[in-house]
Amino acid sequence: MSERVMPGRTDGLITLVAADALWVDLTAASAVPTASGAFTRSPAPARARYVLLGGRVVAMVRAGNGQWSVPEVEVRRAAAELNAVGMDRRDLVRIGPFRGAPRQERNEETPLRWRRRISGELQEPAGPERAARRDVGRPYPLAGIDWRQMLVEQTRDGTQRTWWLPCAVVRLLDAAEHAERQWVQAARTRRASAAVTEPPTPPRQARDAGGRQTTGPEGPTTSLRPYDKELEGQLYSVLSRKPGTSRRVAGWACAVCRTAPATVLDHCHEHGYVRAPVCQSCNTQERPDHLYSNDIRVANRYTRLFHTDTDDWLRHWHRCPGCRARTTLPLPHLAAWTAHILCRSLRPTHRAPRGRKPCGVLRVSWTGSQNTPRSCLLTVAVDFCPSGEHRVLARVPYREAAERFRAWLAETAPAVAAAAGPDRLDGLPARFRPVIADTSGEDLELF
Repeated sequence: MSERVMPGRTDGLITLVAADALWVDLTAASAVPTASGAFTRSPAPARARYVLLGGRVVAMVRAGNGQWSVPEVEVRRAAAELNAVGMDRRDLVRIGPFRGAPRQERNEETPLRWRRRISGELQEPAGPERAARRDVGRPYPLAGIDWRQMLVEQTRDGTQRTWWLPCAVVRLLDAAEHAERQWVQAARTRRASAAVTEPPTPPRQARDAGGRQTTGPEGPTTSLRPYDKELEGQLYSVLSRKPGTSRRVAGWACAVCRTAPATVLDHCHEHGYVRAPVCQSCNTQERPDHLYSNDIRVANRYTRLFHTDTDDWLRHWHRCPGCRARTTLPLPHLAAWTAHILCRSLRPTHRAPRGRKPCGVLRVSWTGSQNTPRSCLLTVAVDFCPSGEHRVLARVPYREAAERFRAWLAETAPAVAAAAGPDRLDGLPARFRPVIADTSGEDLELF
């Protein structure tokens, strides 16, 4: 890291302009691109008394001359944490747009709201009015990250755009939003406590040995607790309506990756049972890429779901008592598995500069539903073939797909298979619950 003399340094504090220069200098070799303006541009105004750098909150302090500054050591620590983050640009997570606007928690005090900010900027019409509102050529920083350099835009049939970011970046921004929420809650608690204990006087502010007046609370040090089946067997339709559920979910670590803070309560739409609290990145990672209600595109992320992190995802999906008892997956996931695993050998390939490349994009559709397995049929096809030769690869009955999945599960994840089946589940409902439609309208907690 750079140890050069920084202008504006006083007793370990540096001005916001100097901090911007230092942040860009220290993160020049980071796998995650960063942007200047993290300290001096919105969403980090001085009145907020803190700034987000990656997943870390850095407090602002007012020096003796009344100028806002930040501790240099905190900037260096945040840069070191960001430099340690690895990123796979092919491991993408869809961030929008979705059919409904992202749901915000009640009494939310998280100014970052990075999904809303990205959606708002990308949906703005290009033109002079946009250039007048924002500096031309300068990225809009979020937690000090230049998200524009990593954004991937795809167009479906020339009509609708979708936006994607690398998974590591999504987790960083989710961690930043969680850290900011904890910071704001801690500040609010401190203000309330000071108002109760010392009503006649303003809130007490600490001064250090140099006479500087600190204005931000210390960052929260409480660690996230691991999820331990506390919500197993509960219905999402009941639990989601209980007050305080959002705050309770935010206290857990994601049950899949076990590193990021949980933000949503994942549940099974076929049986209505809660699976576990998960982070936004994992929740988006597992969401089927629906073209229509009975038609999904099998994206590259299914390689992670069914290959690299298979045990974690299968164990997570089988947290639903209904899926565990039937030893199967929800229909969209089973359809994706059928196309990605069962029909893998049927997918044609084309010559490429480095060997052969799989043809086009896999798509799977179905007729009927899991409630009528006799008439349910899965159709696997290839879209966007360069030569236009391939279309339908296979038609697989639902029952055959389910049986083949059970056999594959026993070979791939024997521990998950051993815990599945109706004879392995005490207290299994006498009748499976009907399919529960998603009434939230936001599509943020699908499957």
